[in-house]
Amino acid sequence: MTSAGHLRAPAPDDPGTRGPGAGALRRLAPPARRFLAHRKGVLVRLGLFSLAESAQAFLVGHGVARSVDEGFLAGEPRRGMLWLGVALVAVVSGAPVVRGVFAQLAGLTEPLRDGLVRRAVDRSMAPAAPAAPGGTDRAAVSRLSNQVEIARDSFAGLVLTLRSFVFTAAGALLGLLSLHPALLVVVLPPLAAGLALFLVTLRPMAAAQRRALAADEALGDHAARARTALRDLAACGTGPRAERHGADLVAEAAAQARTLAGWAAVRTVALGVAGHLPVLALLVAVPWLRGRGVSAGALLGAFTYLAQSLLPALHTLMTALGAAGSRLLVVLDRILGPEPDTIDAPGTADPRAGTAAPGRARDDGARPPARRAHPLPRQAKPAAAAAPAVELRSVTLSYGVRADPVLDSLDLCVAPGEHLAVVGPSGIGKSTLTRLVAGTLAPSGGEVRVAGDVVTGRPAGELAALRTLVPQEAYVFTGTVGENLAYLRTDARREELDAAVAAFGLRPLVERLGGLDGPVRPAELSPGERQLLALVRAYLSPAPLLLLDEATCHLDPASEARAEEALSRRPGTLLVVAHRLSSAVRADRTLVLDGVGAECGTHEQLLGRSPLYRDLTGHWNGAQPRPM
Repeated sequence: MTSAGHLRAPAPDDPGTRGPGAGALRRLAPPARRFLAHRKGVLVRLGLFSLAESAQAFLVGHGVARSVDEGFLAGEPRRGMLWLGVALVAVVSGAPVVRGVFAQLAGLTEPLRDGLVRRAVDRSMAPAAPAAPGGTDRAAVSRLSNQVEIARDSFAGLVLTLRSFVFTAAGALLGLLSLHPALLVVVLPPLAAGLALFLVTLRPMAAAQRRALAADEALGDHAARARTALRDLAACGTGPRAERHGADLVAEAAAQARTLAGWAAVRTVALGVAGHLPVLALLVAVPWLRGRGVSAGALLGAFTYLAQSLLPALHTLMTALGAAGSRLLVVLDRILGPEPDTIDAPGTADPRAGTAAPGRARDDGARPPARRAHPLPRQAKPAAAAAPAVELRSVTLSYGVRADPVLDSLDLCVAPGEHLAVVGPSGIGKSTLTRLVAGTLAPSGGEVRVAGDVVTGRPAGELAALRTLVPQEAYVFTGTVGENLAYLRTDARREELDAAVAAFGLRPLVERLGGLDGPVRPAELSPGERQLLALVRAYLSPAPLLLLDEATCHLDPASEARAEEALSRRPGTLLVVAHRLSSAVRADRTLVLDGVGAECGTHEQLLGRSPLYRDLTGHWNGAQPRPM
């Protein structure tokens, strides 16, 4: 059985959610420098087009001022029209400049996108990459799709606006200086004040953007987990708790959205100060400027610089930095920066983490969870000094505070090299037990050890070295047969693959697919064929412990017997959730879970002391096998 799990929206002081300030900038600065250093030609061409834009901004205001002072007010209308013609040419020339800028921009944005996609793919394929419910790393999917596109679009917008502001502002300010230095005295203070206020908001706004993104991801992940575990939530009575947790996540996401909106309001104030006060200051200062020799044409030219060049560029810059800039910094830090700590979702089995298939291990059926499982007497440890292959010490597991425990104070010791079968009705906790041993589910109480080491909370890479889990829904991927078989042991030699194929009677299937180099198309394989490929993959795994959670349920009895016999000959320990009586008979010992007690022993011992085992044996030997 699985539960929806819990994923809280990280608190502001969590390491993974700190605002992308100086730390993020320090992390991103080296790759940014390397990226730009390899594209000097593109930057030079962008600079040349930007110089043309700066000249355009200068000529527009300068032409208006000269047309008034030297033309119309001086009684020279032709001269005035000539200067207006210069300003018109400057405006019209903006079209080819913009076209050239966009042509060069692709030389920056597309390599950035390609590099981010490669980085996201490399991270999602890393050996310790955590899988999300359903066998996919949702964070990796988000990085490959939405977040990479956000970074690409934000970077493009930022380059355009930052470049435009710098060169347009340079041309406009130079034009104001050329008209009269006193104009700068009036215009610069409110302009600088608004810009400074805006810059102060950048860091907290970026932090708010990051927390809002984390809250949205947490809410989406919780919704996905709850959707895949509706049956278990209803069976365990934990639906109200999951609902309350979802409501908390909704409230957290809304709170972060309101915080982000608050900083957006402050940014709007800064934009108003920088975008409107310079014009008002210029209007108020007209008498003072006229007294210092500023001509009417110079005043009109100054208004032209503000209205046509400087203030639009500033408005665009603030909008881009406040929105696209903060998003870009957050997303780049999430893709290029260190991976945040992740807690494995209950029910997750990841092939990258040493399991033969992603997807959730589960118990089917509507039987209610077991009530108290009587403690098992601990088995005597083997004579050898080696630690037990599997050891459970007073393990208790409940899916919810008020739910009855699925396992209660369970003790178990499995010796190295032992073959243990687990039986019991559907929904009684067999898959829960395998997930506890695999380390993908943490017990409510007690301790689970594999090879002497506690498995709860260990990184996926370390768990992969200890055990391999094969769930009921076998996973194969598009690739060659050899790649599928050697997925957990990439250094396997071809003769080892051939021997494993022969041991499982898989040669007809492999030949039908075109040999070890033949392509595998998962949709064209039957469930039983997929299970056989997953079992061979587990057989080749170097992990000393194999966990089979009804991993042979789609096989016929003969194929199941051949597979289990091959796995039992493999060095190491085998724990099997049995699907048929024959699986329990082949095991060294069998663990029976019945919801009110638990017994462990050989087939003959259990026939004498476990009524449930005798009942199951009768059903197995009858015409209507009872699923377990």
